[in-house]
Amino acid sequence: MPELLDDVWFTRDLPVLRAIARLVDGPEYGGNPYLGQVVPASGLPKPEVAAAARALVSAGYVEALTNYAGEIVRFTGISAEARRLAGLWPTPQGEWDRLLEQLTARAENAPTDVERARWRAFADAADAVGPDDGALLMSALIGGYVPRAR
Repeated sequence: MPELLDDVWFTRDLPVLRAIARLVDGPEYGGNPYLGQVVPASGLPKPEVAAAARALVSAGYVEALTNYAGEIVRFTGISAEARRLAGLWPTPQGEWDRLLEQLTARAENAPTDVERARWRAFADAADAVGPDDGALLMSALIGGYVPRAR
């Protein structure tokens, strides 16, 4: 079996994607940062940022302008999936976790025993649904889809 390459998603590509997302989403560079602005924002050396940028462009996560030699010069946009991966937009799993945290906090901080019991029952029911079905529910809510009654 051939030797697998080292995983670079968490150590290289994701930090660069997050840096690009912050800069594209922010007003500082008009939403079109240069590669040289992404380097310090990512905390990685320029060759690593350039390699990550090529991978992110080829995967469709970011859009970039290149020079005549094909080198990435500037970033002009990011995909919806890149926004989710970078944390700018919600993910169904993340929103489900936030809902469970809110329900637990409300149960713990309710002013009366009756309200505390109601919130605790709601939190228990949500926990019983489980993370998979909960993420499906949050996906529908984030996307604005509400199933019709039969």
